[in-house]
Amino acid sequence: MSKKRTLDAFFGAVPKKPRTEGCEPSNHSDPVPAPPKSYHQNYPFPIAELPESLDRELSSLPARPGREINDQPDLDLLYFQPYIPAYLASRLFKFLRSELPFYRVEYDIKRGGVDTHIRTPRWTTVFGVDDTSRFDQDGNVVDSKLGVKISDTRYDRYPPRPIPKCLDDLRRSTEAATGCKFNFCLVNYYASGADSIAFHSDDERFLGLDPAIASFSLGARRDFFLKHKPAPSQHCHGTEDTAAVASSKPLKLPLGSGDMVLMRGKTQSNWLHAVPKRTGKNQEDGGRINITFRRAMIKDGSENYYNYNVGKGPVYRWDHDKHEMSLWKS
Repeated sequence: MSKKRTLDAFFGAVPKKPRTEGCEPSNHSDPVPAPPKSYHQNYPFPIAELPESLDRELSSLPARPGREINDQPDLDLLYFQPYIPAYLASRLFKFLRSELPFYRVEYDIKRGGVDTHIRTPRWTTVFGVDDTSRFDQDGNVVDSKLGVKISDTRYDRYPPRPIPKCLDDLRRSTEAATGCKFNFCLVNYYASGADSIAFHSDDERFLGLDPAIASFSLGARRDFFLKHKPAPSQHCHGTEDTAAVASSKPLKLPLGSGDMVLMRGKTQSNWLHAVPKRTGKNQEDGGRINITFRRAMIKDGSENYYNYNVGKGPVYRWDHDKHEMSLWKS
């Protein structure tokens, strides 16, 4: 009979090999033990846990209290500058870039009625499952209330996977610092200033009303732009909506390594945000990782996040020799 897997099986440390009795001591130095890893059937490969020293320091974060930015209509931000101190952010950036699986997702959409093929201008990966479900001790997706295994085409097309411990430790810290709850972790890697994300808002219905999004920046400094959405109708002259837009001003936050912005309240429903390309001498400014924690309420959220951040394409992993993302071969 096979042993039942527990949560410790994919979040716990690798067991030490028993010492063989009666063996003569070796003249060679003991090999460095392999780091503990997170395991799951839907990971392309086991994902290393944070080194103990790095993990221990995360428990003392944030490094500095957040500063509220709410002096414009419908804007509600909590800006940590930084949340993770620079020396720690540098180590975390290098670790996550090396240890996480990444994807270069491509998909087709209609823009203005025209079929358009999109190749995501950044590397992405995602972990988590929406509020309707959870992972049981064997790593299966089960109903969050009944505990029974779920069969759903949305999960079949894009199988959910738990947040690995190296990211879940930061999620727990973020929840404690903000009072918000998160069940998804999206990670973007911007290889250079040529990688970007256009103006958008995270206001999908599957996030619920007034969602909170915690956004971390690691690595190269990049400007984070926000601007108020246009008024609902151009014919609403003199309304409160038009007045709010007229009185708002675009905002630019120069996000450094370790900074975090919590977007909450009515921000997502009324503001857009972007990380534009950097041109000229600033383009090749080194890589940047963006980690966002979110809370998806329904299964449509799981399907959306895995579709647009994992998709069906190949897996990439950081190649230290080439200093770039390369196709991973199992």
